[in-house]
Formats: sequence, C-alpha cells, structure tokens
Amino acid sequence: MIVSSAFAGKRYAVLGLARSGLAAVETLLASGAQVTAWDNREEPRNALAGRVELADPLAIDLAGFAGVVVSPGVPLNRHPITEHAAQAGVPVIGDIELFSAARGDLPAHRVVGITGTNGKSTTTALVHHLLRNAAVPVRMGGNIGLPILGQEPLSAGGVYVLELSSYQIDLTHGLECDVAALTNITPDHLDRYEDFAAYAASKQRLFTMQRPDQYAVFGMGDAETASIANHELARRSAQFVRVVNGGDLAPLQPDWPSLQGPHNLQNAAVAVAIVSALGLSEGQWRPALATFRGLPHRMERVAEVNGVLFINDSKATNPASAAPALAAFPPKPDKRIHWIVGGLPKGEDLDECAPWFGNVAAAYTIGDAGPRFADLLEPHMPVRRSEMMIEAVRQAIAAARPGDIIMLSPACASFDQFRDYEARGDTFRQIVEALTEESAPEEPAPEGTA
Repeated sequence: MIVSSAFAGKRYAVLGLARSGLAAVETLLASGAQVTAWDNREEPRNALAGRVELADPLAIDLAGFAGVVVSPGVPLNRHPITEHAAQAGVPVIGDIELFSAARGDLPAHRVVGITGTNGKSTTTALVHHLLRNAAVPVRMGGNIGLPILGQEPLSAGGVYVLELSSYQIDLTHGLECDVAALTNITPDHLDRYEDFAAYAASKQRLFTMQRPDQYAVFGMGDAETASIANHELARRSAQFVRVVNGGDLAPLQPDWPSLQGPHNLQNAAVAVAIVSALGLSEGQWRPALATFRGLPHRMERVAEVNGVLFINDSKATNPASAAPALAAFPPKPDKRIHWIVGGLPKGEDLDECAPWFGNVAAAYTIGDAGPRFADLLEPHMPVRRSEMMIEAVRQAIAAARPGDIIMLSPACASFDQFRDYEARGDTFRQIVEALTEESAPEEPAPEGTA
C-alpha cells in the first residue's frame, strides 16, 4: 500500500468503509495517523474494531482533525457532514486527495487524470494498456479497478493512471496531474449539482489544479468541453493543450476489435494524445491498440451463437452513452440490432439516441422506463414491452437471425431492478448463457448408442 509521513501524528475521520474507505484507513494507520472511522454497516466496523476509534463523525467534535475522508458516494450537496465539517474548519476530502498528499514520499513518477461523462473508463484502461505494452511501470485506479492507496507504489519512472468521476474531483484539492484529460460532458448526475453548469465546473477543476506547464487533453464534440479547452488555452502555452477528434486514427480502427464505433475512435484519440504527451512513440502505441480487449459491461462481446452476436453494454447508463453503441453497428444486410433498453431513467427522452434509430431492427423495453420508452420508440421501430430482462433476451433470440446483434445498452441507471450496472451486465451474461444453451442443437449420439 501507499504510505506517507504527511499523515503521521494527525487525526482523520473516515466516513464510509467500502473499498476506497478501507484502503484510506489502512494507509492512514500505516502512516502513523489516528483514525476515527464509521459505516452504517456493522461488518466493516467489526473488521476495524480495536484498530481505530469507531464513531460517527457527525456525532463528534471535529476540531483538530486534519480531514474527513468520505466516499465519493456521499452526496455533498445534501449530507450533513459537509456543514458539520465546515463549522469545525475541517476539509472534506477523498482518497485521491490523500494520494495527492502522499506523492512527495513516492519515487519519481507522473500522474494521469481522466474524467468525462462517458468514455473515461475505456480511455483509462486503454492508456494503462498502452503504457504497459511499452514496458512503462503503471498502476490504474481511482474510479476503476482497485483503490490507488491500496496498491504497491511504483518504481521510479512509473505512471499512475486515474479515472476520476466528478464526485472524486469534488473531494480533491491538490492533485496536479502531469496529463489531465476530459473526454466529453453531457447532462448527468444532476441530483448532485445545482445545474448542468455546476456539473461542468466540477470537471473543469481537474485542470485548474494543474500548473500551466502540464498537459491538458480534450475530446471534441460538445460545447462545454470546448469551453474548458479554450479556457486552458488562454492560461497556458498551446503546446500543452491538445484537442482531438480521432480523424487521423480512423483508417486504423478496423484493426481494433474492441474499439469499434465513433465513440471509441474518440476514446482512442484521447488515449493516444495522453501517451504521446508522456513520450510514447507511434511505434509503441500503434500495435498495442489492436490488442486492447476492452472492459466488462462496455460494448463487451459476451457470446456469438448461431451467427447472433450478444453485446453487454450495461455501463451505458444514460442516452448519451447508449447512442454510440447504436452507431457502432450501422445497418448492413448481415447486421441488425435488437436493442434491450430501459431501467431507472435519468431523463424523459432518448433524443441523443434518435439519429441511430435506423440501425435498430427492434427494441425490447424493460424496467421503470419501459412504458415511456416504448411510447417514444414505437413510431420508429417494432417494440416489445418486455418488462424483465429475461423476457427481453428470450424475445430477441426468437426474432434474431444470423448476422444480427442482440445488445443490452439500457440508456438508464440500474437501480430499479439491480444493485448496479455490473450486476445488470452479469445478469444479462448469465441469461444469454442459459438461453443459448437451451436453444443450441443437441450433439448427435455416438454410434452404437440408443
């Protein structure tokens, strides 16, 4: 794990003991800090009994504490910890801020921070893959994979690649990324912010924490991202600002099986700009693009049975992230999309998906959004009001023919029927496996048996 003398002898409160919270506790304890920790669940409290003071930070006097470390899932705009800490003059921070404070004790390294409404997970994993293939020591963390504090420090010359949600950026105040990247900004998580402008401002803070001599990379396609890029161009030399659209890479894309579609072309362009800023040559990053395998639940190819391809895109939790999935498979004589869509809606429409409705053979609506989405889609395509995922997959299998694609790309959150998007994607995979086994032709009996 990462430890630092910066925490020695100080007092911290940790609220929320999921993976990142537990990693923060272990780092602080190993660094010589005094820790007060709390979680509403009894199990993680019991696991720390005798090693920390167990108390709810809301119920104690926080005067003299160096910080309150909270989970990114804590809604700062509504949770009383925000006001309680402010009254004591104590900052509310996250595990990424602890990592930032610990950097002075780490061997010489660089940090990449990647944010954006959509595409940040794929871009982060791709940057990690490109660096690893170039034999650069690298760790990946933040909003993806293992908590960065719980991982072993890199040797000198290594790169920490962090996926950062807006929630994590809100809890971070001193992270100077050697390269910071923004893939895009579309309306999302507006229950946590006053308005869309406040959400965009949260993303922008990743760049305001940088020095002017550090690199900033931006995708191209929305006004908010362009505005932040222009702001950064005004405060640093143009050599440190890169705005990319993927056009130069388009001829290479057919060779990338896990990076199809216009959204992945943009993700690849951002990743290439990042690793180029870190010093990788085209001879290093170009062949590695073809070997990238992608992420679970993001355009994941889970099976191909009887000529039908099954795609798990459960991480598409809003229309803006589902639209590129529909665009990735344009209509051809041997390819048609059977679209499983719905869940807990984040809006009232599917307007961002509308340009690609022509690529869809039929929609199968599920979850809370099912009736509303069915009404929206019926003027444009055949619709089955499936309600439950197992029925949607079953109906799609019955309708699909060789060359078709059955794709879960819900354009919604998962919380109406599933714990999270991962559980939703895992369920889809399990249903596909079960139903395709049912429909598979039986093996012929060996000769000589009855």
